[in-house]
Amino acid sequence: MRTLILFILLPLFTLKVTAQVKVYETFSEFEKDYLQAKDNDTTYIVNFWATWCVPCVKELPYFEELNIKYANNKVKICLVSLDFPESVESRLIPFMAKKNINNKVILLADSKTNDWIDKVDPSWSGSIPITLFLKGDQKTFYEKDYHNTAELEIDLLKLKNQ
Repeated sequence: MRTLILFILLPLFTLKVTAQVKVYETFSEFEKDYLQAKDNDTTYIVNFWATWCVPCVKELPYFEELNIKYANNKVKICLVSLDFPESVESRLIPFMAKKNINNKVILLADSKTNDWIDKVDPSWSGSIPITLFLKGDQKTFYEKDYHNTAELEIDLLKLKNQ
């Protein structure tokens, strides 16, 4: 009976998680939605990562904790996966379920990284993880991995309190 229930419910859970991963085929589509200045007082955190990046995976729980802590504040987090588009169903979605990722996750499928890395930030070497904090027309860029939630929160508050 338990196997039958799992057999029936598992596809429903997978569909729910699948709906949470929007795939951006081009950087310009992504840029319009996430990197352009917004006329509001919300702080946006945009983290570039991948399931195959060990430091990226280690810091994901800190973004989850920050999301919970700031749930009632004007803070929005988006995790931008740089995984391969063909692995969304086989790797990214199961990874999100296993790690209980509740933050918004999108996939940036534009493989022409040399064309768009400088548009994210001219100082970006191309390595991940990186994190952007955006508020209005202000932007801070960090090419580092976080070792705890407090480190992440310090960088958030630098921009949020400006």
